[in-house]
Amino acid sequence: MPRDAIPLVLQDVNQFARTLRGQLTEAPSHQTMLNAVARAAGYRNFQHLRAASGWGETVREPPPDLARVRRAAARFDAQGRFIGWPAKRSLRLLCLWPIWARLDPGAVRDERAISAEIHALCTFRDAAGIRREMVGEGMLTRNRNGSAYRRVNRRPDPTQRALIRLIVP
Repeated sequence: MPRDAIPLVLQDVNQFARTLRGQLTEAPSHQTMLNAVARAAGYRNFQHLRAASGWGETVREPPPDLARVRRAAARFDAQGRFIGWPAKRSLRLLCLWPIWARLDPGAVRDERAISAEIHALCTFRDAAGIRREMVGEGMLTRNRNGSAYRRVNRRPDPTQRALIRLIVP
């Protein structure tokens, strides 16, 4: 059985402790203890607690990789402007997310307008490279002739969201 945390909300901790203590006569097995905890909380058994909490029904997201967030955040200045490409591709792609987050999600821009927006978010001039990477990663869409760029709205992963929260005011 996986060791996922199952939230348990108690209305009265004293009553919970009293009920649990009343059920302990000797050192119980792990399953017996889980059932006792569930019964003390008002459930028939541990399986009933699991079913009631929805445990196992949802897929949990992995926690953000804070080491990668720190490395990527070092590529932004105090104003949140991108200061330069990292050598590692995976870190370069992570650095695109704060730029993506600042682009208006509903706007349709031509190449000149999107370049101006990107240049405002960077301390160096490589809007073409940033645009190319963002289109390649599915963060932006563009017409074949480059006359219309749109931000693709999607949910960033936990590491990307952590970097966006750190960089974007």
